Amino acid sequence: MSSNFQRVRPASGPVVQGLSPAGFIVDGTAYRAVLLTPERAIAWEPPTLGELGAEHLGAILDLAPPPEFLIVGTGATMAFAPRALVRDLEARGIGVEAMDSRAAARTWSILRAEERWIVAAIMGV
Repeated sequence: MSSNFQRVRPASGPVVQGLSPAGFIVDGTAYRAVLLTPERAIAWEPPTLGELGAEHLGAILDLAPPPEFLIVGTGATMAFAPRALVRDLEARGIGVEAMDSRAAARTWSILRAEERWIVAAIMGV
């Protein structure tokens, strides 16, 4: 089953166009798991959710200025981000919002349409 996502209005950066059996489609490329910044999409080999730490997210957290918050796509079902990750990012002034990966992809598109300075780490479904 394929799903298509549409950005509410144009904004710069990667656009999550949909979901296919190969993964999330971002600007025409399929990613099993993906890191997103307002400027680019990066193929990602995530650890298990319970092992996820800031050290796995350097490619998206080292932006200038720092992102407002991180959207964590937790896979097929909603789960909480590891408490240590949340504490670490909050200490840096970066919020964390966890949700299932389909919701994370939709949320990314909506918030980027508002030109919010956010990042996302979306695990495969």
